[in-house]
Amino acid sequence: MINDIKQDAQARMAKSIDALRHTLTTIRTGRASPALLDGIKVKAYGTDTPLNQVASISVSEGRSLVITLFDKNMIKEVEKSIYASDLGLTPTTVGTTIRLNLPPLTEERRKELAKTVSKEGEDSKVAIRNVRRDANQEVARLLKDKAITEDEDRRAQDEIQKLTDKAIKDVDEVVKLKEQELMAV
Repeated sequence: MINDIKQDAQARMAKSIDALRHTLTTIRTGRASPALLDGIKVKAYGTDTPLNQVASISVSEGRSLVITLFDKNMIKEVEKSIYASDLGLTPTTVGTTIRLNLPPLTEERRKELAKTVSKEGEDSKVAIRNVRRDANQEVARLLKDKAITEDEDRRAQDEIQKLTDKAIKDVDEVVKLKEQELMAV
């Protein structure tokens, strides 16, 4: 029973870290990455569709993204969606291809993005602590139901705390790496 609770907590903590990694890929650094456009939705055939489902996205020359549309009638919708996003990019259209040039980040913008990265890290830590709380409550419920002893309760809580400490350390590493990537000129 306790092992199941610990395994569940560990899996949920790992998912929080993976979600953080995914979120951080959408934050722009000095290099172009197709993941920057993951959050962009395009009005296609009456529904909001992720951009990567109506076009292929590739990196060209390190600082620009090339969007090749599957349907040339979608160009205006894609341009509108890019303008509406908070990326601050201006699309250049040639035929069925849209090019997005990524200008170098200013020092001020780098600092803003670093704050955003820190905030995302803090949100992940909160999620991990919530997982710890849930696991500890399940262990306490087992103790209350007399399914485990007080010693097993204490040991389980200590092990859950160790899992939490490791997960928070992993979050700190992910955030630190992203901040270093942001500050590299």
